[in-house]
Amino acid sequence: MKTLRRDLVLVLLLLTTTLSTKSHQERPGPKASANSADKPSQDGAGVRVGAAAAEFEAEDSMIIAGGITAGKASGQEGKLRAVAVVLDKAGQGRLAIVACDILMITREWLDPVVAEIEAKTGIPGSNVLINSTHTHHAPSTMAVHAYGLDKTFAERVQRGIVTAVVEANKNLSKEECRFVFHVGEEKTVGQNSRQLLSDGQIYWVGRSDQFVRPTGPFDPELPVLAFRDSTDQLKALIFNHSTHTIGARQGGKRSPGFYGLAAQELEADLGGIFCFLEGASGSTHNLKLSGAQATDLVKKAARDALAAAQPRPVKRLAALKRPFKFKVRQFDDAAEDEAVVRYCRKWVGPYGEQVIQVFRDMRKTLAPQRGQERETWLQTMVIGDVAIVGVPAEFFTKLGLDIKNRSPFRYTYVAELSNDWIGYLPDLDAHKLGGYQVWTGLHSYAEPGTGERIVDDVVKMLNELAR
Repeated sequence: MKTLRRDLVLVLLLLTTTLSTKSHQERPGPKASANSADKPSQDGAGVRVGAAAAEFEAEDSMIIAGGITAGKASGQEGKLRAVAVVLDKAGQGRLAIVACDILMITREWLDPVVAEIEAKTGIPGSNVLINSTHTHHAPSTMAVHAYGLDKTFAERVQRGIVTAVVEANKNLSKEECRFVFHVGEEKTVGQNSRQLLSDGQIYWVGRSDQFVRPTGPFDPELPVLAFRDSTDQLKALIFNHSTHTIGARQGGKRSPGFYGLAAQELEADLGGIFCFLEGASGSTHNLKLSGAQATDLVKKAARDALAAAQPRPVKRLAALKRPFKFKVRQFDDAAEDEAVVRYCRKWVGPYGEQVIQVFRDMRKTLAPQRGQERETWLQTMVIGDVAIVGVPAEFFTKLGLDIKNRSPFRYTYVAELSNDWIGYLPDLDAHKLGGYQVWTGLHSYAEPGTGERIVDDVVKMLNELAR
């Protein structure tokens, strides 16, 4: 009898387990996905995103910026664009981040653009960051060295920026997108290019067989900030790296340069809009690779970082933009001339005489401006716990790393040549060493110590945002 009762209990337990399992298997549920764990939650952790690009038309007759004398190009590869990403968070407002495929541009041209964007979209001017990607293969948008700007092209840049932001604002996603982030790296495309030479001078151009050692750091970080919609499609991607944008797939043509080409080729492969922000690269160049090699390496680094990107909540969007005052440096014309002549006549070759004269002419222009006070913009913004800093110069990498290391935000990235252009900003040690980037000219005229003061003010702004 006991045995019969025990067997009956076992049968009932087995039947109950089987029915329970079948019921669980047949219960409808969400469709499985390889990224289901990464899908956006409904807890307000995402952000609405809009992105767009507008092309700058250019002609062969336009002066190409980036050299000591006016450059020329025949034809074009890729597009020269304004790429805009607009982010919106309920209760937090909107941010607009724009990258332009130009060398650089001053606030004289950008301040009216920001005012127009604010009027047309309602995005506050303090929340608009406009960055130049620093391509050396686009028509000129400023006066530097031995040439001025192309007014027609500069006006097209203005119109393109407004068009891109207005369009990005119009196509803001209805639902919040998922923000994914990863810090990748690319260590081979660039290096510190201010190499100490065997005679104690600092390398700029010419022979490179007498390098002793680099005189500053290189920053290999390549962060990726990506936004995916509710169907997991890539809506927009922002990436940042710190090397001069010199080099393209084809020589002698207008081009967005290797960073811009990488962005456009990745768009064709992956969809979405890719926005490159130039990092603190006043002291770093690609000295070894072809433009094609650099393009492919940047593409791979961005792809790898995107593949490794993980979701991060965006509970907050915020920005600060503040004026910053600085002075035109005092300088000794004879000492400046001696430094330029010494380098050019030893390392540059016959072209050096032309360079010497260009620098003499620039110092004549600057001489009556010595000691004058100028005003520019500094900007900080946060996307969740990731900070972006806009500085208005070709910022030395040492200064950019100082901002990163002193920032209260673990993830902080510098976008140089943002909102204005005030020339090179070397650190104080670099000023003592000398070299092209510190020779006085229209390309480098701020008094020594300006870079360090910018770092201090930016860190204060970041601390204010953190509070």
